[in-house]
Amino acid sequence: MTDLLHVSSHPLVKHKLTMLRDINTDHRRFRELVRELALLLCYEATQDLHLRPTTVNTPMGQAQGSEADEVIGLVPVLRAGLGLVDGIQELLPSVQVWHIGLYRDEQTLRPVQYYNKLPDEPTVQVCLVLDPMLATGGSSVATVDILKRWGARRIKFLGILAAPEGVAALSAAHPDVPIHVGELDERLNDIGFIVPGLGDAGDRMFGT
Repeated sequence: MTDLLHVSSHPLVKHKLTMLRDINTDHRRFRELVRELALLLCYEATQDLHLRPTTVNTPMGQAQGSEADEVIGLVPVLRAGLGLVDGIQELLPSVQVWHIGLYRDEQTLRPVQYYNKLPDEPTVQVCLVLDPMLATGGSSVATVDILKRWGARRIKFLGILAAPEGVAALSAAHPDVPIHVGELDERLNDIGFIVPGLGDAGDRMFGT
């Protein structure tokens, strides 16, 4: 498997992911868990964020510190990617959010774009592509294609679960894009769902 795949080893990620998988978890709790997992995974995905030195005044004097030197943009793949935005915004309230709409053709399993609200030129230095499931990899590859044509230079994928097939597809198409997920599962089934997975993330998130 690619060196750019980062599977979280954090105990809280493992705990919350187990609850998320449970068929008895209702959509309200499912959304809460997705938000919490997004926050934890974002913490791990931003460990190499560029910093610049700064000085602040404390009640006792001056302290040397650091501040972020890169603007981060979130690119949730509609619709399921929306569930990851709230948790990340709790950690990074000043991020920009740009939406790309893709759906998977159930016959070909290929992504079809129906919405793109990116500005004319990049306004961020780092893009986090958000999608709970890296299954076939088609939507993620297509999203990164769009972002690179837009001019984005640093792109990362952040998701909750990945299948080996999706990791292989994204890594083959974009070997410069790190992949941060909560767990790498066994495989895809014959209809392109991750096994054991957690079912349809969008349906479970939005109660549909």
